[in-house]
Amino acid sequence: MRKILAFAGSTSSTSINKQLATFAAENLENTSFDVIDLRDFEMPIYSEDEEKNGFSESTKKFSALLDAYDGFILSLAEHNGSYAAAFKNIFDWSSRVEANVFRDKPLLLMATSPGGMGGRFVLEAGAQKFSRMGAKELVSFSFPNFQDNFKEGKMIHEDLLKVLKKQVQTFENFVNQ
Repeated sequence: MRKILAFAGSTSSTSINKQLATFAAENLENTSFDVIDLRDFEMPIYSEDEEKNGFSESTKKFSALLDAYDGFILSLAEHNGSYAAAFKNIFDWSSRVEANVFRDKPLLLMATSPGGMGGRFVLEAGAQKFSRMGAKELVSFSFPNFQDNFKEGKMIHEDLLKVLKKQVQTFENFVNQ
């Protein structure tokens, strides 16, 4: 059975993006999954000077995880229209270990936010960048108004739930090809 890795591009202990990534993974039908928390991968702020000191154990561990899975579910937090700083840092380090960060594997890229835009700016930026960083088949989903549309671990907006399930199914088909 194929296995995917789900995570949020956030280090918030109450990350709504981690909740969305987990929920999407729970909707996989024929694929197993693991969910990780980026807080488990502390890394120094990336710089060429830091890189001269070598890769931290956390950097190596995170990169090895990317090698071990058949695809990824990633839900990005949007901070001022861009990636969260912690995610960007992990992404920067990961790209130095292996430029093909997503290893030519499928990616379900999502974003959510408390507002009506659903993290669309960071979703667009991620789709543009990650397709050049080894996301072989990129499927995306934007989820607006998180607090209104997600209750008790479930998506309650029926139309958005249908769209998510369709996107999860498309992603899963790519993973299982």
